Amino acid sequence: MTGSWNGTATVSGQTVTIKNAGHNGTLAPGAATTGVGFQATRPNGNTALPSGYTCA
Repeated sequence: MTGSWNGTATVSGQTVTIKNAGHNGTLAPGAATTGVGFQATRPNGNTALPSGYTCA
């Protein structure tokens, strides 16, 4: 993983976990959620598609 936004990321082997950041952890009733995202890179020549995404 090379970057993320609106979340705190941890990496353990091939598992990336993103949790809320301090500024967006609590939303008021009726408030909109913020977007979260990340950027990843892979070794040269690796053309495999990522798989195994889950949200919890």
